[in-house]
Parts: sequence; C-alpha cells; structure tokens
Amino acid sequence: MKIDQEKSDFLDDMLNHWRDEQLLTDAEVSRLRSSYETKSFDWRRLAQYSFWIAMACGVISLGALLIDDQILKYLESLFDASDLMISIFSAFAAVALYIIGFRRKKHQSHLVFSNEAMVFIAVMLTANAVAYLGKALDNGSSHFSLLILASVLIYAVLAYIFKSRLIWAFMLISLGAWFGTETGYLSRWNWYFLGMNYPLRFVLFGLLITGFSFFIRNKKQLGLFFQTNYLCGMVYLFISLWLLSVFGNFGTLEDWYTVKQLNLFYWGLISAAFCVLSIYIGLKYRDDVAREFGITFLFINLYTRYFEYFWDTWHKTLFFVVLATSFWLIGRKAEKIWNLEFLKKEG
Repeated sequence: MKIDQEKSDFLDDMLNHWRDEQLLTDAEVSRLRSSYETKSFDWRRLAQYSFWIAMACGVISLGALLIDDQILKYLESLFDASDLMISIFSAFAAVALYIIGFRRKKHQSHLVFSNEAMVFIAVMLTANAVAYLGKALDNGSSHFSLLILASVLIYAVLAYIFKSRLIWAFMLISLGAWFGTETGYLSRWNWYFLGMNYPLRFVLFGLLITGFSFFIRNKKQLGLFFQTNYLCGMVYLFISLWLLSVFGNFGTLEDWYTVKQLNLFYWGLISAAFCVLSIYIGLKYRDDVAREFGITFLFINLYTRYFEYFWDTWHKTLFFVVLATSFWLIGRKAEKIWNLEFLKKEG
C-alpha cells in the first residue's frame, strides 16, 4: 500500500512504540513495515487542490462577468435570448451534467475529484437557472428570498435522489442565505428582526441545523447526510457566536463604535460557555466534531478578547511577547501530543 509521508511517519512511530513495549517482535515489525510504502509525491492531494482552485477560479470569473455591464451588454447583443430562455438552457445543461456526473460516479468511482467538480458545475448552473427564472417572473416585489427557497428545495430533492453530500452542503448554504434574506424582507430590511441582529439570528439558526442533524442521524434515507449537516450546523453556530461576542446585538457599526468592548463582555462569556459545553459533550460522548469545534473557538474567543482589551492599553513589545509565549506553550504541548508521549510510561 502506498501512503503519504504523514501517515507513513505515524505508522513508523507506532511500530517502534509497540516494539519497545514488547508487543511486537523485530520480525513482526519488519513484516508489517514492508506492507506499506511512502509515496514520493502526493498526486491525490495535488489533484484535489487543482480541482478546488479550478472551481474557485470559475466562480470568480463568473462573478466578474456578472458585475461587468459592458461585457453583459456585449453578450446580450450576441445572444438575443430572453431571461426565460437562459433559465431553460441552464436547467437543461445542469440536468445533463447531473446525469453524466452520477453515471461517472457509478462506473468510474476512482475519478473522485473530477466527478465532484462536474456536480459542482451542475449546482452552479442550477443556481443560474433559478436566478434567471426569477428575473423572468419578477414583478418588482423584491421578495427574492423566494428564489433562494426554490433553490433550497431543488438541492434537497437532488441530494436525496443522487445521495450526494456535496449537493446537500449547497442546500444548507442556500438555506442560510434564504433565512438571512427572508428575515430581512420580513423586517423591511431593518437591522433587527424580533429584536435580534444577524449574528444572534444565526445562532438560533445554527442550533436548529445542528439539532436537525441528530434527528436525521438514525433515519434510513437521510442518515447519509448526518455528518455534512452536523458540520454545517456547527459552522453556522460557532461563527455566529464569535461574531456575537465581537459585535453584540448591535445592528450598525455606528452604534457599535459608541460602546466600549468591556460592555460586550457578557456576550463573550456566552460564546465561551457554548465552547466549554461543546468540549464537555465531545469528551463525554466521544464526539470529535463537538470537541474540536469547542477547543478551536474557545482559543479564537480568548485571543479575540486579548486583542480587544489589551491592544490599545499595553505596549506593543509586551503585547507580542505575551502572544508569542502563549503560542509557544501551545505548540510545545501540541508537539508532545503529536509525538505520542502520552503513551509512554513514566519512568
């Protein structure tokens, strides 16, 4: 078996440890070590990153196209097609790519990244079809969140039919966009909805998505999406909590500038409490996602508070000395864990 350098080093360390503990003989270690080989270059990772970069560049180029009026007018002069025709064309192209992509996934499953890239393009074409359909049917109400809700329903159906976690992830992203725009529309684009600014609203949204993950966990048809749903819900929840700890429940930057960060301390405590609770749940129930999100965002919250409270009051030399020392201590502890020193017996 050919494996990358990181995994090879880990296996080497474990085999040496088991030999030192007399759990394996030298002959057994040699036999096991001969069963794998270190790759000279990780082509799989290169392929993965290349497709990611290609898709990102495609999205950026499409965005640059859509905001350039001159190019759009030039294209309109070349292709005298109505919004409805563009929507229909995009929909047919998306359907064709979905069919090709999932046939390739079935018969050429080893082409993981190119298959996913094809599905990604189909998802983008689906969004384009929905957007142009909205333009064709626009009556001036500015209730465009209904279009986003339509894309949510389409992605949910497609994800269910094709059992695609990628499409399910796009469904959750679209659902978040719909939630933000719908609450904005209902509040007449006020900064507050039921007394909540956007970060506070998305804290509740993240809790709902995370809770829904455990609802579908043991469902036969939806259990496939548990991990994707869980990760997206935690991302919504913890990023919103962090933004809430920084900006509080203020709707505008002008209002936020008028208060001291110390007045927002209790929002930071709420965010930290969620982190501690997540760590506790992760340790108690062996939930790696909860534990890692809790630890990561607890550190982010602590360093955010550090910058807020001491950047303007401490001398920059002292500020960065303390910052460097803290990272050195964290790195030293992480290095010990990485080297599996916790497995070694004292003495």
